[in-house]
Amino acid sequence: MRVVWQLLAVAAVSFVGGQALAAVDGNWFPTLIVGLLTAVAAVPVYGWVVRRTEHRPTPEVGRDGARPAFGRGALIGAAAFAGVIVNIAFLGDYTVHGLGSVTSAVGLVGFMAAAAVTEELLFRGVLLRIVEERFGTWIALTSTGALFGMMHLLNKDATVWGALAIAIEAGGMLGAAYVATRTLWLPIGLHFGWNFAESGIFGTEVSGSGSQKGLLDATTSGTQLITGGEFGPEASIYSVLLAILVTVAFLRLARRRGHLMPRRRPGATADSVATLPR
Repeated sequence: MRVVWQLLAVAAVSFVGGQALAAVDGNWFPTLIVGLLTAVAAVPVYGWVVRRTEHRPTPEVGRDGARPAFGRGALIGAAAFAGVIVNIAFLGDYTVHGLGSVTSAVGLVGFMAAAAVTEELLFRGVLLRIVEERFGTWIALTSTGALFGMMHLLNKDATVWGALAIAIEAGGMLGAAYVATRTLWLPIGLHFGWNFAESGIFGTEVSGSGSQKGLLDATTSGTQLITGGEFGPEASIYSVLLAILVTVAFLRLARRRGHLMPRRRPGATADSVATLPR
């Protein structure tokens, strides 16, 4: 039952925040404020429900080291997506027409913060962590990544390839970031940095949900394999390949740190499998 209560608690914050963001759509300042409030509210709600249902502290969202971990993640995410755009532009398939909207980009800070925090709490904080306790790291990464990708099939311009790309990028890269660090702050930062760079800076489509006005007024053109088509650059082969490289780097770090968890043997307790924070 703990997984149900944890999912419901964080999903409730996500739903209320999402409805509020929809109500202020098109207004950059309310979007910024509502998004940031949603992100800030989701963390203590997660901590409260986990402490109540698991009777343990929650170091994965602890304050110690939160800012530098978030910052490192945001830099990695933004740099990774910038690398994708550079490769697409090198082939002539990304064109900048001029400056976009500074205010719209500022509003996207709140929007993307809300999405990054709530999605990471749900998928890495609750689902990956609990599945990993029972079935080990590899099954947890694969299953939660697949679920995350399938959720994106509900987006307006979703494609099967786009959902598969998201499963690899988010399920692999973000999941591995959590496994390597055992903190949610780095994958939250990575998620935010990637998405904000995608829309807030480079002005491209985000996961088939539509384009946003960012700092740059730009368009993509060319083959779907390179640009991702209407789904956006997350369905580009460059995004998938780069995400795989980052995932491998995080998993190598996780192995060196002894953070990879095996599948629990029948009758074994979670504490007998690993002493990592759960």
